[in-house]
Amino acid sequence: MTKWFYVKLAVLFGALSALVYYAHYLLFHDAHHIFIYLVGDLGFMFLEVLLITLVFHELLSKREKRALLAKLNMVIGAFFSEVGTDLLKFFSDMDPQEDRISRELMITKDWTDQGFNEIINKIKSTKFEIEPYRGDLPGLQRFLKQKREFLVRLLENPNLLEHDAFTGVLWAIFHLGEELAARKDIENLGAADIDHIKGDIIRAYGNLLEEWLEYMMHLKDNYPYLFSLALRKNPFDPNAHPEIES
Repeated sequence: MTKWFYVKLAVLFGALSALVYYAHYLLFHDAHHIFIYLVGDLGFMFLEVLLITLVFHELLSKREKRALLAKLNMVIGAFFSEVGTDLLKFFSDMDPQEDRISRELMITKDWTDQGFNEIINKIKSTKFEIEPYRGDLPGLQRFLKQKREFLVRLLENPNLLEHDAFTGVLWAIFHLGEELAARKDIENLGAADIDHIKGDIIRAYGNLLEEWLEYMMHLKDNYPYLFSLALRKNPFDPNAHPEIES
């Protein structure tokens, strides 16, 4: 709708209001009564605007944010199911501190939000080291090549514009995939190439790890059945398996 539509609408309603007041005067010949109620209505109008703009708008805004958050978490869940969890396994295999990281990330159903936040803050301050050939670099190259179309579709999702951190993770992973795909002989990289790839992996690893912990905390608080499966697929638990033990 154009601005002229709203101008015409305002003029129409203003004219109708004036017509009703005029009809009231013709019927009752009481201008004093009309102005008393007119002033009263004008006084209440400010309270009405306050209620609509501050209270109702805030309620609607919170409802919209909850709906958007639900959609975002569905997208994030699809990402970890399809790409994220496997990527963390690839990255952790290249981490010379894998044993220490794994011990710290042995998440259990007893973890609290405080526990999650403490480890997230610790991860943020951690300087990761990566040895690409310690893990399966050719496998990582093939994996990201296979998932390229999926990552492109995620980046096209307009809902992700509201989640800067997760969008940053996607861009870091997408860039890493592009860098690896550009190398024809991934098993025999020169020193400069190795350093460059290490930097790209470290960027993706740290950011992805933070998002994974945030997502695990969200599942624990809101979806216990999904959290149960995520625990059984923990990429940092060498004994993890999806089958439930009796």
